[in-house]
Amino acid sequence: MNPNTDTTPAPADAGAAPDAAPPQALYEGQPVPVLPSADLLRGQKVVAIHHNGSLYRLHATRQGKLILTK
Repeated sequence: MNPNTDTTPAPADAGAAPDAAPPQALYEGQPVPVLPSADLLRGQKVVAIHHNGSLYRLHATRQGKLILTK
C-alpha cells in the first residue's frame, strides 16, 4: 500500500479560504445572486418571509439543513 495515497474523501469545503467568494449559481442558464444563510437568519433559528401575500417560515435544523414551510 502506498502511504502517499489517501482514499478518504475530502470535505466539501476542503482547501477553501475562509473569505473565499461564494459559489456561482445559475437559474435557467443565467447567474443569480448567492446569499449566505447567515445573512437571512441573522443569528436566529427561524425567520419569516412574506411573499405574494403569504407568510413562509425558513427554519435551520440542528443538523444544519434549511426547511421552508408555508
